[in-house]
Amino acid sequence: MDVAQDVLGPGYEAIELPMGRDAEGEVVATLVRRRCTEPSRRAVLYLHGFIDYFFQKNLADFYVERGVDFYALDLRKYGRSLRPHQTPNHVDSLTEYFPEIDEAVRIVRDVDGHGTLLLNGHSTGGLVAALWADRVRGAGLVDGLFLNSPFLDIAEPLPMRKLGAGLARALRGRFPKARLPAGVSDRYPRSLHREHEGEWEFDLAWKPLLGFPVRAAWLAAVRRGQLRLHAGLGVDVPVLVMSSERSVRPSRRVTDITTADAVLDVEHMARWAPRLGRHVTLVRIDGGLHDLVLSPAPVRERVFAELGRWMDAYLPASPS
Repeated sequence: MDVAQDVLGPGYEAIELPMGRDAEGEVVATLVRRRCTEPSRRAVLYLHGFIDYFFQKNLADFYVERGVDFYALDLRKYGRSLRPHQTPNHVDSLTEYFPEIDEAVRIVRDVDGHGTLLLNGHSTGGLVAALWADRVRGAGLVDGLFLNSPFLDIAEPLPMRKLGAGLARALRGRFPKARLPAGVSDRYPRSLHREHEGEWEFDLAWKPLLGFPVRAAWLAAVRRGQLRLHAGLGVDVPVLVMSSERSVRPSRRVTDITTADAVLDVEHMARWAPRLGRHVTLVRIDGGLHDLVLSPAPVRERVFAELGRWMDAYLPASPS
């Protein structure tokens, strides 16, 4: 297992995970690791969202300060794992991510020896985390699930959801990489990046302001995963779903997107959260952004306070 210093600098390690080949060639994932000062038996594995990668050092700070070793997985074709021959962020099925999650969990548990594992997913990573946790229920591989603004439904009115999903299904077979007329407004990433209106530093090649194209097979894969969740999953560990209090759609008339989710519909999260499993807690954060841990300081303090309280209740510390 090759371990190198990560791009985030001292304290962060990067482990490249070979994942074989697909139609585009060699595939890798990247596991980022930051350990606590003292040995810990508890760990968290973070999964990022679409047009994203792990850069949220303040999230790692929160866990490490609580005595939880931090791991993050840059999935295939994202961030650290993106290669020149690949279509950024593209897969034909969300289950393609399962092998790298399996391998990351194996390293966290069997190689590094952690007894308690929290899986933390954001946005599309929240949907993937839920589907993976459902697949491994009963295996004792994960002890809790924290979903930060999970992508549980398409953020459009019902007719547009049906039209978009139908178009994706029609194209995915013959034209899987066809670009769809959909995407994320650049106003949200601009509100985050410190060279624009925000306070955060991230690589604009891996998380570009104008995003990456939404392709037919990818959207069809997301929709299949969402409908599987809507039918009801059986996640058998405590689940925390956290979202903003409200959503806002960026437009010329909407001048302030810094106090709401400007990417997804939080009412969808509230509607579908109970379908995750039998033990689900829903917390809504007033003023929260789509990535809640990147919200303004007073808001993200509430996010971390709620997460810490939930962890104390359902993932208590065990002896090191």
